[in-house]
Amino acid sequence: MANDWKIARRSNVQLPLILVIALAAVVVLLGKAQGTLFDRVRAHATDTMAPVLEKLRVPVAGFDRFTGSITEIFSVYEQNLKLKEENARLRQWRNVAIVLQGRVGRYQALLHAVPDTKLNAVLARVIGRANRPFLQTMILDAGRQNHALPGEAVMDARGMIGRIYLAGQRTSWVILLTDLNSRIPVNIAPSSGKGGNVQAMMTGDNSATPRLELVSRTVTLHAGDQVTSSGDGGLLPAGLPVGTVMTDGAGGWRVALLADAAASQDVEILNFSKPPETPPASAQLPAEAAGLKPQVPAPSAAQVAAAQNSSQTNPQTNPQVKPQADAPPKPKPVAPPADAAGAEDVDR
Repeated sequence: MANDWKIARRSNVQLPLILVIALAAVVVLLGKAQGTLFDRVRAHATDTMAPVLEKLRVPVAGFDRFTGSITEIFSVYEQNLKLKEENARLRQWRNVAIVLQGRVGRYQALLHAVPDTKLNAVLARVIGRANRPFLQTMILDAGRQNHALPGEAVMDARGMIGRIYLAGQRTSWVILLTDLNSRIPVNIAPSSGKGGNVQAMMTGDNSATPRLELVSRTVTLHAGDQVTSSGDGGLLPAGLPVGTVMTDGAGGWRVALLADAAASQDVEILNFSKPPETPPASAQLPAEAAGLKPQVPAPSAAQVAAAQNSSQTNPQTNPQVKPQADAPPKPKPVAPPADAAGAEDVDR
């Protein structure tokens, strides 16, 4: 009886373990079969919880402002002096920017430059932050019904924050530039104004400063160089401000981002979808559009041979073969003058 009881006890312990293993295998197979199932469930859940998150955001934001004001109250005077100096410098740069903008406009008018692609922006608010499925994720209150689509860039007042990777009907999930899975092509302009731009790839590593992977190993960077989006691949618009170059102390380069994703509350979603180009009509060719006559295409070898054969069979159609000259006309008799006729009559 004791042995029978032990066997029954062992079987009762092993049966739940087998069921757990079987259920785990089913879940893994289901996840592999439908990779986007969890994304759809996550987007549907955030759409449902959007009103709750928006209501919870207000007291949390107020508490954050209250705690932040307490710590900043001791450095208000120093910050005020720094802001005055910065404001004076910004006035100077503003005047320079206005002059340069007018000069660039005149140059573009002289060169008939093609204008840049216009971007449509959608204003959204941050209603939540999460660390799933990525370690750096932000939730916005704008979705597909607001024309927010995956792949579009997200910016605040200072610079680029990240890009949308999942869009529901009323909410969107943003992968930040600092995330380990973030990789965007960037353009590095020298701060001194000398030298050309450098193409690189900016990759996040879950730190506050993403790494720079240079395309060319022969270029030299300097701390303070400006980093903007390059627009390679057509996924992101070119020229979006990202940050400045800084050294990591180990021979590598990193980017000090202009935007602070942890403090951002209102952001913009840039719609960079280009309409497909339609081929020009036959009456809108470049030569005719410029007011010139279209060039006559050169005849092919077959057309030249056919023209020669036709000219040989019919000489009248060949301009190179001259017709035979006709016989010269016979001279007409000329009547004698009146005086000569009178003299002949007198002689007679």
